Amino acid sequence: MHSFAAAGAAFLLAVLWFDLMFDVQTRRHSTGPLPPQVLASISSYYRRVTTEAYPMNRLVALVMVLTLAAIIAEIVEGETPWWIGWGSLVIAGSGFGPTLTRTVPNARRLGRAEDTPEEQSRLARAIYRAHLQSFVRMSLVLGLQLIAS
Repeated sequence: MHSFAAAGAAFLLAVLWFDLMFDVQTRRHSTGPLPPQVLASISSYYRRVTTEAYPMNRLVALVMVLTLAAIIAEIVEGETPWWIGWGSLVIAGSGFGPTLTRTVPNARRLGRAEDTPEEQSRLARAIYRAHLQSFVRMSLVLGLQLIAS
């Protein structure tokens, strides 16, 4: 099962990498509203990936669920040290909930580009921070799963 969990973590890392390629534009502008061209770039990306990419945009949530299922199956099978399975479950699970309840809705909202530049800038920065945290989490999960192999 660790191979399936590792594959899921690797897929999610790849998705996060693409997100971060747009999110990183916020780093150069740490205060105040982001420049219009930066907001346009980030919001158009999130419009494409959260709404216009239907049904493929559902794949990320499916991979999250399947990755958790693979980690749970790994724990039940008991073929790896307990700390690998439980550590992976805690790390991945602690990120998937906020991603689905906060980060994805924020990305959809940013993709609509209906808010003020200040609010869009706040959303873009929040998404960037969330994606950085998720990247670290999924890197840890992948590392744990690779130790298991």
